[in-house]
Amino acid sequence: MLFRNATLADGRRRDVRVSGETVAAVGEDLGVREDERTVDATGKRLLPGMIDAHVHFREPGDSHKEDWTTGSASAAAGGVTTVVDQPNTSPPTVDGAAFDEKAALAADSLVDFGLNGGVTADWDPDSLLDRDIFALGEVFLADSTGNMGIEEPLFLDALAEADARDVTVTVHAEDAGLFNVSAQERDDADAWSAYRTARAEAAAVGRACEVAAERDTTIHVAHTSTPRGIDIAADAGMTCEVTPHHMYLSRNDLRELGTHGRMNPPLRREKRRQRVYDRVVDGTVDMVATDHAPHTADEKDAEIWDAPSGVPGVETALPLLLADARTGDLTYERVRDLTAANPADVFDLPNKGRVAEGMDADLVLVDPGKTHPIRADRLHTKCDWTPFEGREAVFPELTLVRGSVVYERDAGDRPGGESETFGDAVGRNVRTAAGGRDERGSEGGRLSRGDETESIADLAAEVVEEPPDEER
Repeated sequence: MLFRNATLADGRRRDVRVSGETVAAVGEDLGVREDERTVDATGKRLLPGMIDAHVHFREPGDSHKEDWTTGSASAAAGGVTTVVDQPNTSPPTVDGAAFDEKAALAADSLVDFGLNGGVTADWDPDSLLDRDIFALGEVFLADSTGNMGIEEPLFLDALAEADARDVTVTVHAEDAGLFNVSAQERDDADAWSAYRTARAEAAAVGRACEVAAERDTTIHVAHTSTPRGIDIAADAGMTCEVTPHHMYLSRNDLRELGTHGRMNPPLRREKRRQRVYDRVVDGTVDMVATDHAPHTADEKDAEIWDAPSGVPGVETALPLLLADARTGDLTYERVRDLTAANPADVFDLPNKGRVAEGMDADLVLVDPGKTHPIRADRLHTKCDWTPFEGREAVFPELTLVRGSVVYERDAGDRPGGESETFGDAVGRNVRTAAGGRDERGSEGGRLSRGDETESIADLAAEVVEEPPDEER
């Protein structure tokens, strides 16, 4: 395939040739070959496919919520070409047998994938870490879906096991000891946010970073929802991700979302949401990952203390970010870094994340001049709702995974329209495909940070003393 006159993230207009699974050439006026399809990309953006480092595709155990076919189709339609599935399935991915079961199911994926290993009191690190896992985690420092929360001694064991094998550890950081138990007397939709406090996240991020720093290792902090948590991770030299729902939604939206807006960590006050967004823009945040956690609308339509936590997002993340790039709130280069280049660097995927010669041809073609409203009935997840209903977004027209077209629609058709077509299940385990982790090891792909200016212990102590309504 040859893309003619495509605009790349940095604004350059180039022809991009795909040969087999890779980008064969990026240049000006590349000659057309008889055996290749030509795509006129004039006025359109050609971007690297998104690497979503945090999804829950629910197989095995809850395939009525999502499965690898529907989840990966949703990913492909949203411009996501690699997903990383988390371990809190049923059974949890905590030993070699459970990993093998999930890997067999993932063979139905349209997009490339990584499979994370989990940590519980019953985990078997020897058999689990003998497999081609993507990372260890998310390691739950407080209970969430799947009841996989662990105490600090087991977290220390997990860090040691992972460090010995150059495996990244991803942490879900909330301190249950700082939850506001008085909120349990309430039954409104905002009670969940009042219960799982911002201080609980920031303190847990601080402690997790402190423990990792004491052992001269690094961690990746999942779905940070507070500006304080982001700053602590950055100051400690750790990496972190932010979800689209924590970028675009706040406790103000719970009036409309109701229990559909319950997730872990929960939505925050509007001022905190804006400051989280600011850190996405200014480079403090390393990546955007969706924490795509589908539940059916019937399951979510329950009392606040009974509704499951989680929202869908794998199909709408990149389109929402591209809508912001269209208006200038983000640059296209920042969108590329947040969704592709940085995840590839942090998680040691040297062949992914950029449109350059020799890279995997994971490509997304979009027309930034055309937006479409997000509609749940046009999305492809089994989950039959979205928290972003009605928001304008820029959806892909074409998605390639290692040179194979996995999603396509006519330029004049809407997302979810009659012209849509999906390709074959070409996805494969990125660790197996790459022969395991990159030889650089867990530090090789890390983003560089400035010198630490405060001790992690001091930062953690500061958080605990912080007043509950402090908007830092």
